[in-house]
Amino acid sequence: MITVISGTNRKNSECLEFARLYCELLRQKTDEEVKLLAMEEIDYDWIHPDMYATQSPSLSRLQDEYLLHAEKIVYITPEYNGSFPGVLKLFLDACSVRAYKATFKGKKAALVGVATGRAGNLRGMDHLTDVLHHLGTIVLPNKLPISRIRDLQDEGGEIIDPATIAVMEQHVVEFLGF
Repeated sequence: MITVISGTNRKNSECLEFARLYCELLRQKTDEEVKLLAMEEIDYDWIHPDMYATQSPSLSRLQDEYLLHAEKIVYITPEYNGSFPGVLKLFLDACSVRAYKATFKGKKAALVGVATGRAGNLRGMDHLTDVLHHLGTIVLPNKLPISRIRDLQDEGGEIIDPATIAVMEQHVVEFLGF
């Protein structure tokens, strides 16, 4: 199983459009099950003062469905304040409370950064790589920065830029062979 995570809880995020396209491209290239975890669509009842001692049932369900059985995970992350969204870091921290090794150790990950600016969240992908390495996750060295995302979409948010779609498809192929 491959899980694609849209790493922001911002409603109606552009990040989610890129995550959906990545899922679609994966499904075209593999028979493996592909699941999308959109951080903007989940409940956040698991954020509480005792979250590092007692994991909430809703977080356990997310961890079971999207992380424990995934062999590979794709993180699509927007740039927030020169890094990746804090909600994704909090999610990773919260999931490390239960089944730490089974959730992270030895799993393979790919990173895609999206930004309205010029750098495609390069720094955020480096920060996320450091966190994932600490967790024991193996990160595909070829990280995919996608810049000026608003220029790549139509008015409805659909990614229409042929060059971007092609580079995402190449990234998918490389990740599947990783």
